[in-house]
Amino acid sequence: MKTAVVTDSTAYIPKDLRDKWNIHIIPLQVIFGNEVYQEEVDITWRQFYEEVKTKELPTTSQPPIGQFVELFESLSKDYDAVISVHLSSGISGTFQGAVTAGTMVEGISVHPFDSEISCMVQGFYAIEAAKLASQGEPADAIIAHLGELKQSARAYFMVDDLAHLQRGGRLSSAQAFIGSLLQVKPLLHFENKVIVPFEKIRTRKKALKRIVDLLDEDASSGLSYQAVIIHANREEEAKEWSDELAALYPNVEFSIGYFGAVIGTHLGEGSMGMGWMKKLDE
Repeated sequence: MKTAVVTDSTAYIPKDLRDKWNIHIIPLQVIFGNEVYQEEVDITWRQFYEEVKTKELPTTSQPPIGQFVELFESLSKDYDAVISVHLSSGISGTFQGAVTAGTMVEGISVHPFDSEISCMVQGFYAIEAAKLASQGEPADAIIAHLGELKQSARAYFMVDDLAHLQRGGRLSSAQAFIGSLLQVKPLLHFENKVIVPFEKIRTRKKALKRIVDLLDEDASSGLSYQAVIIHANREEEAKEWSDELAALYPNVEFSIGYFGAVIGTHLGEGSMGMGWMKKLDE
């Protein structure tokens, strides 16, 4: 049985890794007025942060179901099954779109997976699925393994301006108002598939240190982890942080990721975060 792997653009998997593991991408959209861009196809993260300097913040949109159907039908010519890994169903209808499209195609078995998260941690799931698929693992076994990985997945992030999250309906007006009033840099995380405050911290430096403390709770076990530092147009800061942490945690493999156009619309420039999970063979 041949199994294909699909994820959406908010996984922000580097193109070389997508090509290496033959991961298919379905893009979400960012909409500036009448201009519609498919993220990671028509607009890169660098272009996005340049655009928002001179334009109003865009809106975002999930992929049309027809786009899923078209992709799944195309894959059915060469594959028996598809694992479709998507950003949290609590913040987007993309996962549900994959579910619905899966019932509309014939000749291929569609297995949607709700990562309950986003960005490169979502990407970790897609890469692990692709590795297992390349080894001939059946789709059901791959989905079960992704469920096991979910037990060790963590991600925390901080934003410079809560207004973006509030405007997009991802955080309540009251939470945004109080946070802005106190000038806090709240740590946020996903809980029950939605973004909620984890802790309120007063400064950026302390917020980032708290994320390291949380990583340490897991990494000090000595098990091997993969971790990603995720930035919203703060590449140099992310690289410095990664180098610093790599020296402290030899059992953690660090990479650099980014908040691309869709997620960046809701978090805003300057946001930083980190996610991690146990390695596949641990």
